[in-house]
Amino acid sequence: MTPTSPPVRQYARVPAPDLARGAMLLLIAIANTPWYLWGRQLRPSTIHPPGGSALDRSVQVASIVAVDFRVYPMFAFLFGYGMVQLLNRQREAGQDRPSVLAHLRRRGLWLLVFGFAHAALLWQGDILGAYGLAGILLARLFLHRADRTLLTWSVIGGAVLVLATVAAIAAAAVPVAAETLAYLPLGAAPAGQSDLFAAVADRLAFWPIVTLGQGLFALALPIAIVLGFWAARLRILEEPGRRLPLLRRVAVIGVATGLLGGLPHAAAVMGWLTVPPESMFVFEVTQMTTGLPAGLGYAALFGLLGWRIAGRNPGLVATVVTAVGRRSLSAYLTQSLLCAPVLAAWGLGLGAHLHSAAMAGYAVGVWLITAAGAWALERRGLPGPAEIVLRRLVAPRT
Repeated sequence: MTPTSPPVRQYARVPAPDLARGAMLLLIAIANTPWYLWGRQLRPSTIHPPGGSALDRSVQVASIVAVDFRVYPMFAFLFGYGMVQLLNRQREAGQDRPSVLAHLRRRGLWLLVFGFAHAALLWQGDILGAYGLAGILLARLFLHRADRTLLTWSVIGGAVLVLATVAAIAAAAVPVAAETLAYLPLGAAPAGQSDLFAAVADRLAFWPIVTLGQGLFALALPIAIVLGFWAARLRILEEPGRRLPLLRRVAVIGVATGLLGGLPHAAAVMGWLTVPPESMFVFEVTQMTTGLPAGLGYAALFGLLGWRIAGRNPGLVATVVTAVGRRSLSAYLTQSLLCAPVLAAWGLGLGAHLHSAAMAGYAVGVWLITAAGAWALERRGLPGPAEIVLRRLVAPRT
């Protein structure tokens, strides 16, 4: 998520990736905080609790359609893009390719360690481990491959996702036992666990599912990372003016696919579309499949926005959002520090007293606090604390 090589001079940074990370961290907060709504009835295929006001239900629909399963593929794309940028920078600094690849492996391993600690202490849905694992394996398999190979394997992975969606839809039409195929959001258990040590055990039991599932088996993140490799070689975000037609097509098609693809799930959760509980599992697959183009579309949108503001005064809002993106690792971990002890049952337990709209408001407040901290560090020219620690662990001699 964050470069671990020596800091890049500010004028050399491309605005789009940092701007995208900063804005998407707000959506990550909105996506993650519903898991803290403990003590509620659980429904198949979603963590969003039933009931609530019209505003609560509106927030749930917006989250299902535009946020859930849509944010992390965008981050994965930027993660892959950043790996190639780091590779190029260190090669230009005189390091040979094996040394740079070893550097990337160490960073992936330390992200796994960060992710494990994050899950043990705060948040079972940690994504750092998935990025670390995927980064280690995909760097080994694909960073040295030709562009055509990257695109070919991305297409193959996309085809597998589409076939899985077709198979899931077909299986949903066959009566099966609800307890075997209906999605039970196991990640909600640690938030409702009042015993601190039992909550740690629950989180650590769930973390490998997220790490292996999202990092490898779900395919959306690996595909997005490989496409990030390819896009970085073409310098699409550094030179968006040369790729405007591509960025526009990806933005329109990707975002439209994500929004339209999420509507059936939202309709089923709201009860507007009648789907048997035992068949709701199909939406786990459709959300993942349509979330990949949505994430790529979001990345393209920010590429276009970065092109618009490049070389101009970006204004306060864009500057603050970019500051968050430059410290994305610190901001991500800070979200858990501000959420878990306050919302979970082993902490203050506030999550039992909120519903979807109030929780979304809390998520926005958390992001604003991280934005204020990032802006304060930006004005002093300082990186985030987590970035400093990771950089020193990965490259202790620099």
